[in-house]
Amino acid sequence: MIDIKLLRTELEETSVKLERRSYQLDKKGLSALEARRKEVQVRTQELQSRRNASAKEIGKAKAAEEDTASLMAAVANFGDELKQAEAELDDIQEQLSDVLLGIPNLAHESVPHGQDENDNVEVRRWGEAPAFDFEPKDHTDLGVELGLLDFETGAKLAGSRFVTMTGQLVRLHRALTQFMIDLHVQEHGYTEIYVPYMVNSDTLRGTGQLPKFEKDLFGVKGEQDFYLIPTAEVPVTNVVRGEIVEAESLPRKYVCHTPCFRSEAGSHGKDTRGMLRQHQFEKVELVHIVRPQDSYDALEELTSSAEKILQKLGLHYRTVVLCTGDMGFAAAKTYDIEVWLPGQQRYREISSCSNCEDFQARRMQARWRNPETGKPELVHTLNGSALAVGRTLIAVMENCQDAAGRIHIPKVLQPYMGGAKIIGD
Repeated sequence: MIDIKLLRTELEETSVKLERRSYQLDKKGLSALEARRKEVQVRTQELQSRRNASAKEIGKAKAAEEDTASLMAAVANFGDELKQAEAELDDIQEQLSDVLLGIPNLAHESVPHGQDENDNVEVRRWGEAPAFDFEPKDHTDLGVELGLLDFETGAKLAGSRFVTMTGQLVRLHRALTQFMIDLHVQEHGYTEIYVPYMVNSDTLRGTGQLPKFEKDLFGVKGEQDFYLIPTAEVPVTNVVRGEIVEAESLPRKYVCHTPCFRSEAGSHGKDTRGMLRQHQFEKVELVHIVRPQDSYDALEELTSSAEKILQKLGLHYRTVVLCTGDMGFAAAKTYDIEVWLPGQQRYREISSCSNCEDFQARRMQARWRNPETGKPELVHTLNGSALAVGRTLIAVMENCQDAAGRIHIPKVLQPYMGGAKIIGD
């Protein structure tokens, strides 16, 4: 969440910045709540001081063997008043916390202003779209005709937005996952980490999914309250929740492969065909925990790591910086990497790489000890897909198809496929 000091000392400026993100701050209501907080806090502190002073007087009177009845009666009279003031202060603080938890992060000054994805700004492209001398098929037709994708069975087992894969296509999916992890560990210096696929509400609150996006989550029924993770970003970033890490342990660079589960509550009617928007999918996620002064260099590094996967696969893509109206709730700046899909004749997001600055760290109370001051300060957190495995599979299928409907396996994946070069022979 954003620093409450901004709302107390820079309310107008902060309100204008939030308007760039299409968020209307209730300045009047917030000012009234903050004024009431100050009033009640001052009153509470006065009553606490009186209580402490009275306790000393009672102690002195008892030591002098004097009658303390009148002093005790006075303490009892304002004791109830103090309890009421403390309860009201707690209620106000909770209301302020609820307001803060619903406010998005402030956009970095370099983020372009805009309303939606049409206002995003392309920053670079890599490679060229393949030229076919036939009408390219989309991944759905390719997979079904090869007998390796089955949406009907997925629907029978679970419902819509599920699929089953068999044979060499499953192996290709697994090969992509292993290739991504190996590249990030061996070439980019990431530490692989394994995390739970179910988390508690504190973990989701730490990265910003709760309370605002509960409808997008799958809850787990049982004796304990759990949620299935929507992305590995959630548990991996929360590894440092409530901790003070030493400067020499930074930066921390984690790579993590997990399934991801999303209800897609706001996407009814979107991408209902094929595997583009599933309730269950897999990602290889990158998470950086860094010193504040290093976070924007880390964003470029993280994005470059994700792009390298597509370059080694030979897949044409473009990278765009998201405008203020299209960024995620917790992000201060985001790059989307969009791969070219011949079956759709358009670019589709395959990775989002975001710098959240101290937004998540403040919610998690994740800090580092600054050696220059010796004091704890909030870390900066970053995350990005590198890559969404299912969407990468789609991209390989569509870009590497031939006129016979076969899929040619990229050279870098062939060692993971037992030397196989083509699916569909």
